[in-house]
Amino acid sequence: MKVAALQMVSTPDVGANLDAAWQLLQQASDAGAELAALPEYFCAMGLRDTDKLGLREAFGQGPIQDFLARAARELGLWIVGGTLPLAADDDQHVHNSSLVFSPDGDCVARYDKIHLFRYDNGRERYDEAQVIAAGHEPVQLDITDRGGERWRLGLSVCYDLRFPELYRAQQGCDLLLVPSAFTHTTGQAHWEILLRARAIENQAYVLAPAQGGHHANGRHTWGHSLAVDPWGQVLAEIVQGPGLALAQLDRQRLQSVRAQLPALQHRIL
Repeated sequence: MKVAALQMVSTPDVGANLDAAWQLLQQASDAGAELAALPEYFCAMGLRDTDKLGLREAFGQGPIQDFLARAARELGLWIVGGTLPLAADDDQHVHNSSLVFSPDGDCVARYDKIHLFRYDNGRERYDEAQVIAAGHEPVQLDITDRGGERWRLGLSVCYDLRFPELYRAQQGCDLLLVPSAFTHTTGQAHWEILLRARAIENQAYVLAPAQGGHHANGRHTWGHSLAVDPWGQVLAEIVQGPGLALAQLDRQRLQSVRAQLPALQHRIL
C-alpha cells in the first residue's frame, strides 16, 4: 500500500489551509497513494492558543470534518485528518483530535491526543494544557487496501512520540501514525531519533506528517515529515515547506523483519 505524509505550513486562515490541504491530497491521490496523512493543526495555526476555542466543532459535524469527508470520498483515499479542535466538556478547552476517514467518506476512528506538550527554555514557552483537554484511550483500527490486504493502524499525535508505552499498548500495529507540529528546537534534537526508535522497537512502519516552516504566530516548526520502515530505515522525507513524502508499505518486508528478529515475542514486561 502506498502512503503519503503531507507537510504543511498552516496559517490562521482556515479556508486557505483547507485549500492547501486539498492540493496536497490531490497530489497524493495522483501519485497512487491509498492513504494520506495530514499534520497536526493542519486546519489552523492560530495567532494565540485560545484561537482553537473559536474553531472547535462538535464531533460529527462542522466544516473541517465535512472537508475531510468530502476529500476522502472524492479522491478515494483513506485520510488521517491530522488534528482539529473538537468540543470538550467545558468552554475553556478543546480536544486535539485525529480523525480517520474511509474512501467512502465515513469517519471510522477518533483519537484525542493524550500527552500534552509543555516546554520552557527561557525563550520559547508552550503549555498545551491551558486550552487542550487530554484524551485517555489509545486507538487502533484495521483498514483494507485496494488489493484486499488488511493493515492495523495505531494513532498518536506529536508529543505522544516521547511515550513508548502508548505504542506498546497498540500491540500488533503495522503502521503507526504521528501527525505533528514539532518545534524547530525539539525537532532538531529528537524528531528523527524518536520516530526511528518507535519503528524499531515496535517493528512497524511509521508515517509522520508534520508542520514545517515559519508561521504567522512566530512559531518555527521543524518539518522533516518522514516515512520509516520496521528496521528503522528512512524511506522518504521532506525537509521544509509544503509537500509530500511517499512510501510503499511492503507486507513481506514487515513479516521478514519480525521473523528474523522476533523481539515482540521476547517481551517479558
